[in-house]
Amino acid sequence: MSGNYGTQVIESVAVRRRRLREAWLFGAERTKNTLNEQTGKVFASVLIGALACAGCAGVSYFKSSMAEEEQQNRPAPTPTPSGPVSLSPKSPTVRGTGRRRNP
Repeated sequence: MSGNYGTQVIESVAVRRRRLREAWLFGAERTKNTLNEQTGKVFASVLIGALACAGCAGVSYFKSSMAEEEQQNRPAPTPTPSGPVSLSPKSPTVRGTGRRRNP
């Protein structure tokens, strides 16, 4: 046993809690069945992982549904009746001559 009174109190509280937990879980047969301390940690880890996955899936679904809704609400682009647009700043030339057309 350690010489520090505070450490003794903490250890006795830990033992008491473990005994109460086992009595609650196993009842009168608590001496035959003991709960492994790691079982609770594993269960909590699995639960936290499942919640994290569900949260990620929910956020992904929400973002994709918002993107689809935004795309449906966006007006469709109207084609211009003027025809193709020239990207060069020069005026069009007559084929084969290299001269500019007069407008």
